[in-house]
Amino acid sequence: MNRFLKLAIVALVASCGGGNYKAPRNLDNACAIVAERPAYLNAMRKAERRWGIPVHVQMATIHQESKFIGNARTPHRYLLGVIPMGRQSSAYGYSQALDGTWEEYVEKTGKRRARRDRIDDATDFMGWYMDGSARRLGISKLDATSQYLAYHEGRGGFSRGSYRSKGWLMNVANKVGSRSETYRMQLASCGRG
Repeated sequence: MNRFLKLAIVALVASCGGGNYKAPRNLDNACAIVAERPAYLNAMRKAERRWGIPVHVQMATIHQESKFIGNARTPHRYLLGVIPMGRQSSAYGYSQALDGTWEEYVEKTGKRRARRDRIDDATDFMGWYMDGSARRLGISKLDATSQYLAYHEGRGGFSRGSYRSKGWLMNVANKVGSRSETYRMQLASCGRG
């Protein structure tokens, strides 16, 4: 086999592997995010049509959970500061879905080929979860702050009010709510809302 053909095959195989997991350049501007990654907006609109969760709520939650990094993972834990003990949790991907919750989503939706590191699947998962929180807990689909608290603490934790004793989490949830509103106004200003 000639050298050019070998290089072409290697390049083709390499291009089939993994996705573009890097974050968009400007995470503070929703219009810049969707201009750079139109597939994000398409995925979020599809999830909004299916589950009723607005694009700006999804965007603010993804920003908080993974900063739009498709293969994001939680940090490693260390014993005595040096001995690796595994990751802090099984959270993975754009939505930082935990293994058990992801498995429940796959089972309930029948999406056997879904992957947490694909934006279409991650936004559908997020829509499914938040729709469930709206139905079971009465949280408005427009309320990014409360949706985030239920997303982070789980529905049981939210209903028990576990977040109330976590000032840091309340601050984070308020930032998600504020970012959601900012993203909503930005998307409206560039005709994407």
